[in-house]
Amino acid sequence: MLLAAGASTRMGQPKQLLPYQGRTLLRRAAETALAAGCQPVVIVTGALHAELVKEVAGLPVQLVHNAVWEAGMGTSIGVGVKAVEDAAPEAAAVLVLLSDQPLITPELLRQLMTAWQQSGLPVATGYADSVGVPAVFGRPVWPQLLALPAAAGAKPLLQRLGDELGVVSFAPAATDVDTPEQYAALLNQPES
Repeated sequence: MLLAAGASTRMGQPKQLLPYQGRTLLRRAAETALAAGCQPVVIVTGALHAELVKEVAGLPVQLVHNAVWEAGMGTSIGVGVKAVEDAAPEAAAVLVLLSDQPLITPELLRQLMTAWQQSGLPVATGYADSVGVPAVFGRPVWPQLLALPAAAGAKPLLQRLGDELGVVSFAPAATDVDTPEQYAALLNQPES
């Protein structure tokens, strides 16, 4: 589940459509999920729908619009979980990622899925002395995702899980593009 519903108010322009290394942040995130073997890839849109549909044209992804995206990320997570459930009723887990973490790799996503398969526990990414997404949530945790407060993302749930949470460390996940300054810093990083 790729969350891309926000209006990018701090950025001042749609961050999902910002170019980075020849692709937009949204297309890069979708291709990363596909390269990791995620199926189905559900993209949750909100403020921009038609523009994002065009941006991922040709990719084997499903877009679902969150009509109440302005209420917060928790609503997008709920819409995404329901869409994954509808698209893949047999799915045992959902991997949640964002379109504005451009340094996420297919290898990291595969490590998260492997850690979940081995432990059965939700597995988050560890970075910047914290835990966050990308994260994998097994079906037993989906009711908690669906019950998130509208304005909350997954982080409060991850923090509440404590010892019931696996962690895969990946420092580059701390690179997140919310402001023009963060985008400029991303563009000034040496390519890996």
